[in-house]
Amino acid sequence: MNATATVLSSQQLLIHWQGHRNLTRRVIEAFPEKDLFEFSIGGMRPFSKLVLEMIAIGGPALKSIVDGTINEFDEKAFRPTTKAEILTKWDEQTEIINEYFSQISEERFQETFNLFGQYEFPVYQNILYFVDNEIHHRGQGYVYLRALGIEPPFFWERER
Repeated sequence: MNATATVLSSQQLLIHWQGHRNLTRRVIEAFPEKDLFEFSIGGMRPFSKLVLEMIAIGGPALKSIVDGTINEFDEKAFRPTTKAEILTKWDEQTEIINEYFSQISEERFQETFNLFGQYEFPVYQNILYFVDNEIHHRGQGYVYLRALGIEPPFFWERER
């Protein structure tokens, strides 16, 4: 038995993550402008706030991992007022993710990194958290869209 067998390459992991980002972008697009910023259920945050959390994680976290710097989590640095601003920032962060992800060597995925000075896990676990967090919040977006009478995109259609 080969103890170093690879289940998933780093490139496959990035493609998987970007597939989720493509789908989340389509969920953002599906929201009416006003509801993106104001609609919520049961005291949960509006979807725009959930998206701002995702924006504050992916690109900034990968940059920290690559640079070896520990920066505080800051989801209040970007304060959009329109869906177009959110989508533009989402696309910018997608490019930043691509840029920095490709700079992480295979060995670094196993190294422990103290993300945002709070989450000390191997790099691969942090990246899996980024994807899990996005899926979780996108699920909330699906509930909001359905409550608004809007059919969300199929969750398995992750490519554009």
